[in-house]
Amino acid sequence: MAKRAETAAATRQALLDAASALLDSGGVDAVTLREVGSGAGVSRSAAYRHFDDKDDLLMALATAAWNALAARLRALAADPALDPDEALRGALGVTVRVARTRPHLYRLMFARPTGDATAAVQAVTLAQDAFLAIVGRIVEHPALPVAGLLFATAHGIADLELSGHLPPDKWGVDGDGIIDLLVRTISN
Repeated sequence: MAKRAETAAATRQALLDAASALLDSGGVDAVTLREVGSGAGVSRSAAYRHFDDKDDLLMALATAAWNALAARLRALAADPALDPDEALRGALGVTVRVARTRPHLYRLMFARPTGDATAAVQAVTLAQDAFLAIVGRIVEHPALPVAGLLFATAHGIADLELSGHLPPDKWGVDGDGIIDLLVRTISN
């Protein structure tokens, strides 16, 4: 019985890996259960045994991405070697870096969920709580609204970079420079 569960878990992971590669190469439209199965080297019907439909598969990808982001943010929050400013700069940077390196995944993470979003909401909550812990190390007054402002700003930086509306030659600063400005402003 354990062997069957291990095989099923390995197949599911192979399907997620194939879906992730398709998403990176062509966006949400490139992800089809048929192509995912083919990319994972399994039968076409295998994807349907692990995911109800394409939306279920995409939700699993978004959830995994939020869990990975939450893990990175928790590591920053727990790192005693980082001063609070460095931790905040890292947290804002890691959020923007997802958009820079995997724009289709980033858009999927911030898309309105379809289907059962319970696991995704839990993952988002973990990420937001870790981010709040980082902001709470800097801000003396209630950190929640400041964390919301910073998180929204990081998302704005990412979105503006993705759309090409944050050219450094126009604004005199790139996204990383804005992050530095934010950290200096919050720390003062």
